Amino acid sequence: MRDPAATPPPVLELEGLRAGYGRIEVLGGIDLVVPAGTMVALLGPNGAGKTTTLAAVSGQIRPSAGRVRMGGVDVTGAGADALARAGVCTIPEGRGIFPNLTVDENLLMFTHAGVARSHIQEVAFDHFPRLRERRRLLAGNLSGGEQQMLALVRALATRPALLLLDELSMGLAPMVVEELYAQVAAITATGVAILVVEQFASFVLGVADQVAVMINGEIRAAGRPEEMAGQLHGAYLGGP
Repeated sequence: MRDPAATPPPVLELEGLRAGYGRIEVLGGIDLVVPAGTMVALLGPNGAGKTTTLAAVSGQIRPSAGRVRMGGVDVTGAGADALARAGVCTIPEGRGIFPNLTVDENLLMFTHAGVARSHIQEVAFDHFPRLRERRRLLAGNLSGGEQQMLALVRALATRPALLLLDELSMGLAPMVVEELYAQVAAITATGVAILVVEQFASFVLGVADQVAVMINGEIRAAGRPEEMAGQLHGAYLGGP
């Protein structure tokens, strides 16, 4: 048992988590810990339950059993709005931006958390100079990589306690993915806890602190990337 006096509780702790959709149970009782300032990669094939895990953590679906704790506080069953106020930031598969708004207008939307627009613009343009050049373009007209850059600005600027990333690499060239994950690593260095879901292991093994392999709604193996690399079977994880 963790000694509360010795170390702070992890930002995210899942204990025996079960969840699904209607009568279909997807998660079969998973345990997972994400401390502050660490990136945990949840890897596995399509249909393994990775996105369902993020949905349960972010309050999009209600767990059927088990516990979700943030900073040692039980938040099991809390709604998405309450969890967002508690510091959970989700960047879903498909970018998570407003495609019919310009880049500048998207940045303005990110001020809802109480962060000044000038600060968000400074963060966005310092980290991703291409966004400055495209600030008056509709976000839907940006490239896929530029859209992900815009989505990441919210996490860079508002510094949530927990960042949930779903398939950041989806449909992007490897060079762009490397650039994005470099920024994700920078977010981790500020103390943010990150749980990232990826189908393709090669993109995250170089930046993650811990790796968990999920198959059929269960975590089958977990450890440091260098310990796990030899266990990541191509039949499960595919390739980039």
